[in-house]
Amino acid sequence: MVWDIYHIFTWQHLMNLIDILIVWFLIYRLIMIIKGTKAVQLAKGIALIIVIRLVAGFLHVVILSYLVDQILSWSVIGMIIIFQPEIRRGLEHLGRSPLLGGNVVAKKSSEIMIEELDKAIQYMSKRRIGALITLQQKTGLEDYIETGIPINATITGALLINIFIPNTPLHDGAVIIKDNKVSVAAAYLPLSDNNTIPKNLGTRHRAAVGISEVTDAITIVVSEETGGVTITRNSNLMLDLTREEYLKYLRAQLVPETDDQPTNFQRMISKIWNWGSSIR
Repeated sequence: MVWDIYHIFTWQHLMNLIDILIVWFLIYRLIMIIKGTKAVQLAKGIALIIVIRLVAGFLHVVILSYLVDQILSWSVIGMIIIFQPEIRRGLEHLGRSPLLGGNVVAKKSSEIMIEELDKAIQYMSKRRIGALITLQQKTGLEDYIETGIPINATITGALLINIFIPNTPLHDGAVIIKDNKVSVAAAYLPLSDNNTIPKNLGTRHRAAVGISEVTDAITIVVSEETGGVTITRNSNLMLDLTREEYLKYLRAQLVPETDDQPTNFQRMISKIWNWGSSIR
């Protein structure tokens, strides 16, 4: 019995297990990247084609199988073209991976973004200029980005202030920040129907709560009436935050850790490697 167990846990079996775990992890990351985007519908269509091919093969439907095979044979090129934004975003996420030292770069860019947000928030809060700024997190915001006017510019306090100056073409609606860039302005966000929202809060606050109910985005609101700063995320409404409070929250949520201690994932891989070496 002990001999059988020893042969089951061989180095090759260990490598097969790691291979499966890596594939499942990549599939999971792909799902998270395309979540909330129109690529989800395309992925469903591809899955349907694969199911049709399997059924056609089982039923020995020759012509249908041939046609589906031709579609699948060209699908790789088609997927590269169709999923180009998602592939680029995935590679950017990979470049920011701690394994590649990307946390240092990500931390610096996040800190710069927070500094520019703070400049804009302080200016608009003191002058009671209404603002609505949404920061994309893991859930895609493509459906809402499509409703706005493309900007695709580096985040600066001056740019955000100019966007929300009253009676300018872009001041209505939300600014959406994606990958540390101002993606669009004047975007429409879903309004919340939550009855617990205070009646004195306006459309901007309801839109901020609304987007937090359907995504994991962080949304910053500057009140036009009071100049108060509010943050919403995951249906939570944090009203009238001080400068210290919102800066602390943004840094906690947006700035990655860059300590020299290995991550849990790195520790796990190290343990598996050492165990595998001991049984080779």
